[in-house]
Amino acid sequence: MDTVELTVADGVALVWLNRPDRLNAVSPELVDDLLGALDAVAADESARAVVLAGRGRAFCAGHDLKEPSGDGDSRVRLERLQDVTRRLRGLPQPVIAAVHGYAIGAGAEFALGCDLVVAADDAVFAFPEATLGLSITGAASRLLPLLVGPAKAKELVLLGERVDAPVAKGMGLVNEMVGRDELLEFALAWAGRLVAKPPAAVTLAKRAIDRGVDSAVETALELEISHALLTEHTPEVARATTEFRARD
Repeated sequence: MDTVELTVADGVALVWLNRPDRLNAVSPELVDDLLGALDAVAADESARAVVLAGRGRAFCAGHDLKEPSGDGDSRVRLERLQDVTRRLRGLPQPVIAAVHGYAIGAGAEFALGCDLVVAADDAVFAFPEATLGLSITGAASRLLPLLVGPAKAKELVLLGERVDAPVAKGMGLVNEMVGRDELLEFALAWAGRLVAKPPAAVTLAKRAIDRGVDSAVETALELEISHALLTEHTPEVARATTEFRARD
């Protein structure tokens, strides 16, 4: 798994997104490797909590628009990406996102799929898909309103503006904000507190809280697929993608 690293120690599975030269931007390989890592965590009884983090200068800068999307089936590719949300929410272990730098688009949606979000004070969140003529695809249409309310969710998605960590915490997108140098230590400390609790109780508590929204999440994922298939090959997307690729 070249684009994702997994280690398990003291009951904590630490999953690193590992494309630092591309700010951990999402590629098909990264999606495959991340799903493989999450499957390994699910099968590892020694792992009692999970921390998802990013190598280098960012958590995840979203889709890598400088990488060709390929000629494969668009629905299969999009569903594969959505499987990350499904895996994160379906893990028996609670998952903590440790976010620094950019958490943009798919990166912000990865964080949404986690149970808890700890952000460094340099973290920046954004959902720019509409600006690029695309559709949100990681259940943000359901999970984001649950966290910040429908009005703020529409503001974030329709305007696509970036919000920094203090604002994200204030609106409920982030559980806790810490200094950049403290981020991993803080996330691992939270994970350690989870490991110390009875595992069955933690798993059942996670499932109980999620049960009220999971069926609606599946509805949201399917709706987002249909919207994504309508938008991804439009002239607006082609123009926005060309402009992005031409940037220095």
